[in-house]
Amino acid sequence: MRIVLVLQGGGALGAYQAGVFQALHEHQLAPDWIVGTSIGAINAGILAGNPHETRLSRLRQFWQGIAHRDSYDMRHVPDAQRRSNIVLQTWDTLVRGVPGFFTPRLFSPFAAGARVDPEQASFYDTGELRGTLNELIDFDYLNAPGGIRLTVNALQVTSGTLRGFDNREQTIHADHIRASGALPPGFPAVRIDGELYWDGGLYSNTPLETVLDDSKQVDTLCFMVDLWSADGEEPVTLDQVQTRQKDVTFASRSRRHLTDYVATHQMRQKLRELYSALPPAKRTPEQTRELEALGCDSTLHVVRLPYAGRDWNMAAKDINFSEGSINWRWDQGYQDALRAIKAAGWLGFVSEDTPLVVHELPPLAVPGGERAA
Repeated sequence: MRIVLVLQGGGALGAYQAGVFQALHEHQLAPDWIVGTSIGAINAGILAGNPHETRLSRLRQFWQGIAHRDSYDMRHVPDAQRRSNIVLQTWDTLVRGVPGFFTPRLFSPFAAGARVDPEQASFYDTGELRGTLNELIDFDYLNAPGGIRLTVNALQVTSGTLRGFDNREQTIHADHIRASGALPPGFPAVRIDGELYWDGGLYSNTPLETVLDDSKQVDTLCFMVDLWSADGEEPVTLDQVQTRQKDVTFASRSRRHLTDYVATHQMRQKLRELYSALPPAKRTPEQTRELEALGCDSTLHVVRLPYAGRDWNMAAKDINFSEGSINWRWDQGYQDALRAIKAAGWLGFVSEDTPLVVHELPPLAVPGGERAA
């Protein structure tokens, strides 16, 4: 089967995606196609832009480079101390930014409501990210034929339409990836071929639709990494309300998209059945070719990998670049992917007319308390 990796936006939560890839990498489940948005686009670009033997090390280099060093090992302190450290680290990110990623625009008139150039209309500057991407990604390799297919999604500012930049259709460079992660008003829009683009997550944070809309009808194994939870408890504090709002805003809409996918697949099957019931004299070669092009004999396996960290209901969890939190998320992604690989539900028998199978994570073998990141 074709292997696809779908990566959401989620800032610092994207370390979970890196752990997922490590498990896939170690089990020879290298993706043929990676679709990413925002931080997912950065992870995807690093993976697609390096050969097999250096992908994981380059990915680790990126996350180690943007991590904020903790003053102590957070694995060996109580939760209260860990939370205090994370609050301080988050404030440090807001004040100083993240070296190699984004830096604050000091004394910018934009913050006071004044007019500025569109590329300057933000609180932070992501110019350093361009240098980081050019250092970690071999764009000649990324754009050469025969490698991993890469698609990164961004939103065209003036039309509000989603654009997928694909290395099978055009030459991808660092600004395409920066555009996919240009979330306003924190980050500035990025101009590509004369048009301004913002973060694709403003339109749809989980780029699963890109895979579902692909005209190539082949059996596909899709690992979909969810960083935000659509389900949650009723909030009772300001921080919980803000956290719940962000979760709902950026959570995956995959259930609706998958329902639509199945319905479309079934309609195509019925259409072909009705066409085959027509007398031969009523059929034409052109109609036959059109029905064959629609396709409906493939099966899509979706393996959903949800990030389960609580982060103490912090609305700013996506800018928590604490080294301990990043390492924890990486490890959780790795362990969750190992569980999915061990279950390997996609190897079970399915009939040829099955359009979709969704695989959720199996329950943990040993019950244990969940720790926050």
